[in-house]
Amino acid sequence: MDRRSILKHGGIAAVLAAGAAPAVHAQAAVRWRLSSSFPKSLDTIFGSAETLSRTVKAMSGGKFEISVHAAGELMPAFGNVDALQNGTIEMGQTAPYYFTGKDPIFAFGCAVPFGLTARHMDAWMEHGNGRKLMDAFYAKYNMKSFSAGNTTTQMGGWYRKEIKTAADLKGLKMRLGGGLFGETMAKLGVVAQNMPAGEVYQALEKGTLDATEFVGPYDDEKLGFQKVAPFYYYPGWWEGGAELEFFVNTKAYEALSAENKAILQAATNVAARDMTAKYDALNPTALKRLVAAKTQLRPFSKDIMDAGFKAAMEVFAEHEAKSPEFKKIHQDMRAFQRDQILWGRFSEYRYDDYILSVKL
Repeated sequence: MDRRSILKHGGIAAVLAAGAAPAVHAQAAVRWRLSSSFPKSLDTIFGSAETLSRTVKAMSGGKFEISVHAAGELMPAFGNVDALQNGTIEMGQTAPYYFTGKDPIFAFGCAVPFGLTARHMDAWMEHGNGRKLMDAFYAKYNMKSFSAGNTTTQMGGWYRKEIKTAADLKGLKMRLGGGLFGETMAKLGVVAQNMPAGEVYQALEKGTLDATEFVGPYDDEKLGFQKVAPFYYYPGWWEGGAELEFFVNTKAYEALSAENKAILQAATNVAARDMTAKYDALNPTALKRLVAAKTQLRPFSKDIMDAGFKAAMEVFAEHEAKSPEFKKIHQDMRAFQRDQILWGRFSEYRYDDYILSVKL
């Protein structure tokens, strides 16, 4: 039976029964709110949330919208996990290690001392056991995770005085992003302070802080740390590749249609890739500007790196002894890391070693 005959003999009921009319998706509009832990001035990290929002709206034809709110607009910078757990918001963007006060396991969703690089983290999360293990943990807080991008290997921070040996760290008041790094630095005598990025400049200027770490040249330059702490150290051995996450309230996610779930997944992939690429593109020129403006660039000495490694391994051992879940995730991550290092010896590391030795 052709379409004209159906219309003539059966009307609209026959059309629907015969399947001759296209399916009509009468989905209700979805409106979510996302609270970020970061200020709008950080167009790299906060920009990832904005990219997500634009992509979701475009892919859904405006039927699924996520409004994005900077730290302090809906809630404080570190308030989004509680809000997600309680269902106050549908989505958050943050660095999971900000919440190690709740449980040190949060750190594995972001970065741990001498941990994974950006590429290794992406591989572990998406094709190793990382996402599965972390989402099983996040389920306790009524949320699941998607990557929001990676900062790549970070810098070692800004200091008001030179730091030549591990002994120079003793008594230093330092803003730390959170996580197991704070415990590691405490073993080296550092007095750790966890505060939002927007409050750090004034604390350094007043001398209530002696040092701070944040991300890398592009973000740090925007925050003006070079004006109040002239010594810039590298590498950030506590953040070989810091993963930012989109957290989603489990109930809100399960209420989405299959189509909107797919849109959300695709949009997070777009936002994550864009953020990481943006850091790689912007950090080199920002570093050159900082050095031209008299920033004192310094490598951490081997003494400091060795002391940091020893302290970090002690911290991991202490937490493993207290938590079987911590031990399971940590050991899984290290096994994956060992394989990545093995492969790197025949690929990335060998190539990098040579390309650094020649003039391009």
